[in-house]
Amino acid sequence: MTVRRDFQEPARCRSDLVIGREDLFAGAREQLASGGSVLLHGPAGIGKSTVLRALAEEYGATARTVLRCSATESESHLPFLALADLFGLVLDDVSPRLPVAQRTALESALTGRGESSLQRDGLALRLAVLSALRALAARGGVLVVADDLQWLDPASAELLGFAARRLEGTPVQLLCAVRTEGQESREYDGHLRSCPPGTLAVRLGPLSRSQVAQLLDHRGHGALPRSTVREIHRTSGGNPLFALELGRALADSPTPPRPGEPLPVPTSLRALVLSRLDMLSVEARRTLLVASAGARPTPALLHAAGRTNAEAECAQAAELGLLATEPDAPAVRFAHPLISAALYAEAPAHERRAAHAALSTAASDPIERARHLALATTGTDPEVAARLAEAAALARDRGAPSVAAHLGLLAARHTPADGTPSQEERRLQAAEDAITAGEIDLARDIAREVLARATVPADRVRAWIIVIDSAGHTMAEVDAVFPQALADAGDDPRLLALVHYQLAWRTLIVEGDFTGAREAAAHAAELAALGRDRRTELLSLAFQAQSETLMGHPEAPRTIQRALREPQDPRVAWHHNGAASARFRWLVMGDQLAEARATVTALLREVRRRGSVESEVHFLRGLAETELRAGHCGRALELARESLRLARDSGIGETASAMLTSLAEASGGDVDRALALAREAVAHAEEDGDQMYLSRALGALGYAQLVAGDPAGTVRSLRRVRTLELGLGITDPARGRWQGDLAEALVRIGEPAEAQHVIDASREHALRLGRESVLAVLDRSEALVRAAQGDVEAAVAQLTSAQDRLGKLGYGLEEARAAFALARLRGRRRPAEGARPWQEPLGGAEAANTEHGRVPAPGLGSAKARTSTGSTAYDEATRMFRRCRALPWLRQVDESLTTPEPQPTLPAPDALDALAVLAAMERQVAALVMEGATNREIAARLFISVKTVEATLTRVYRKLGIRSRVDIVRLAAARGRAEHGPS
Repeated sequence: MTVRRDFQEPARCRSDLVIGREDLFAGAREQLASGGSVLLHGPAGIGKSTVLRALAEEYGATARTVLRCSATESESHLPFLALADLFGLVLDDVSPRLPVAQRTALESALTGRGESSLQRDGLALRLAVLSALRALAARGGVLVVADDLQWLDPASAELLGFAARRLEGTPVQLLCAVRTEGQESREYDGHLRSCPPGTLAVRLGPLSRSQVAQLLDHRGHGALPRSTVREIHRTSGGNPLFALELGRALADSPTPPRPGEPLPVPTSLRALVLSRLDMLSVEARRTLLVASAGARPTPALLHAAGRTNAEAECAQAAELGLLATEPDAPAVRFAHPLISAALYAEAPAHERRAAHAALSTAASDPIERARHLALATTGTDPEVAARLAEAAALARDRGAPSVAAHLGLLAARHTPADGTPSQEERRLQAAEDAITAGEIDLARDIAREVLARATVPADRVRAWIIVIDSAGHTMAEVDAVFPQALADAGDDPRLLALVHYQLAWRTLIVEGDFTGAREAAAHAAELAALGRDRRTELLSLAFQAQSETLMGHPEAPRTIQRALREPQDPRVAWHHNGAASARFRWLVMGDQLAEARATVTALLREVRRRGSVESEVHFLRGLAETELRAGHCGRALELARESLRLARDSGIGETASAMLTSLAEASGGDVDRALALAREAVAHAEEDGDQMYLSRALGALGYAQLVAGDPAGTVRSLRRVRTLELGLGITDPARGRWQGDLAEALVRIGEPAEAQHVIDASREHALRLGRESVLAVLDRSEALVRAAQGDVEAAVAQLTSAQDRLGKLGYGLEEARAAFALARLRGRRRPAEGARPWQEPLGGAEAANTEHGRVPAPGLGSAKARTSTGSTAYDEATRMFRRCRALPWLRQVDESLTTPEPQPTLPAPDALDALAVLAAMERQVAALVMEGATNREIAARLFISVKTVEATLTRVYRKLGIRSRVDIVRLAAARGRAEHGPS
């Protein structure tokens, strides 16, 4: 397949060059930075040339000499042309430094003034190229940039390969790109053997769907519907060149493709991929057209559609590279999806209809038969419309709502104006199927089309609800819809219930009013019961139950039971806003992790069977959260990342998935990524005006900042959460579980009094609601407050108790954090001479056991016994974090082991009295400054970071009106003399 130059990327470096290539790009950069060579390879249009140019632009500046060549197919027959491109500009510089025979042969080959050839001057030319590169390298680094190696003239390729294999030890690097159709192709092996030893081969593969969307957005095609982007990805096969050409054509097209039809392929790409189509016989071309019209063509299907010589004609197409040859596979597969789309687009309309007509009787699947019948029929036809509606219902039952949506649109198109059901009813059903499938843009477009024509109130209200649903958590953008929907609903309780249910969501998301949302949901449930709409009644009750659960309202259990009463609606039973989902949330908040996991796993299985994308995203998050609570950080991270990928692909629940993935990354993955995701979630929530998820996103940010060693940042973020939740009316501390993190961060920045206030206020609500895990975490935080105030023994006892309780409740990560805090308290005593930095000397029975070769095993006995020494305590925390796969926390343990924390020395009472204007932490820091301790020593003694010490000293200077550490000593001494008089 030849890629025409006018379709290649411009020769400048853009930010979209590495979309989807970040890891590969980083590997290539590292290889070049270390002095190695790189070979980029992959199919036509995959982006090799653009990545090559970006790398060359970046690393060309570091080389003294850059030699470039870029071959073309039309010039590949000209001998030594690539060699002339490489050495033409440096020939005068290197020629004097070559032996006469080599110089003569090289000048003759490059200038064409002689009769040099590989046959005649082979050895001299080979040595000349090698000598020329070595001569250039003697003056500094050389970078050889060669694109499209497959089109290099054979003579140049042979000479360059000869030299490359012998350049080891010289500062000459090759950066090359070559087209390959498969990882194991012979051409690729040959080119790799022609590169310097140790060359890194980087294969560029297809982009994912989200990466194609990102690329199109970078090029100004971000307004395309997500359903169209998905079709572009499918048709392009993830090839960026093809995707951009398709996106450009669709963006310029005044009319989108009709439902069920492939994308229109621009003329540029048709010429590119169908260059060999004219070599097919007429009958073979017709056979391929039938194959392109079918969803899963096989030789048997082609025979049934009247193509009697299908095997021979397919073999002919395979020889031309139009079909993939797979002897063991029964399907007829095109070499690239674009070939199929281009072939279909190239065919006249009557030939396409004929192909669909043949397939409408040949296909065995009723859904396929109905689709082909629709595409073979022009105009309205009630029988065709009915068959399409039946096929849509079948697809819906099979868990293929996207297929159902497109079949429903075909049914509406073939429905007569006076048909029953009406065209609008069938369009609305298609829109609801599209929402289930995650095709939000398609659903919104259908609803707006219905609103432009519909006059029936029920149809209009239903369309308004689809518009509101498609807004997701950006409900502020559709504020103007609610008055219109209420006006269309009139006094019909069934229609009013639909609108008031959505108003409940608006009250919660936009206004942040849990009380108002609860009342609106209760009103919607009453209206739905009056209108005998059980589905809306159940959804409203479930919403009311969720609100009451998050508020800590005493009616929550009873409301959940009301929502679970029979009769149930199967569409609500598995829905992410249904009663089962509300019950799951109640279980998680009530510490019933095993039952919560079983519940959400069953829900996830069911929504996957039904193809409900939004519910799948939601329940993936729910399962990830449950695993995170249980301390299964690796599994939680996998689920959270899957949820985020699906959310970004569909445009549904991105803020919530980014927030949950941030929590998982901070616990078991990459802390920097956790911070980035949390900030992204905060920005999206603020932009959307989503008060409910803004508090959750800030909670995730505060936790990530705590893990990253930024307690001041944690305090800033979680103070905002506290303010937001007070305004929202949320009193249940199990909703966000941020209170313990805020208290811990406050201790670290020297504000134990505020930390105790947070603990006391949260404990009151936790006791009222019976949140045992929250109470244990609060006790863990309170132990840190006590330790900061000097009461270490009480802190140890409280931490020991908290650790045991968290372990019994099944909160593995929180249990490990308690063990870690306990280890850090125990590790404050200095190690004995000759002991490991993290190991305290053994004493008593333990010493006796050690003398006899018996070392106490870690992890045995009570928590108190396990933490009797700093060494064993650290071992225990390490074991627990490793069991949880909590990698960021394991790194914190390692840091604590390399920086042991000695026992803090409390300052003398009179010195403390002299500094009475300071807070407790500030007084301790000031007292240690008086002892002459450095900032690092103070941090180690007081269980805080060096940054916190610096921040605390800044506050001390400000409060005391001084400028330096020396002033602290002078001021304290002066106050001491004034209070006690002369000695």
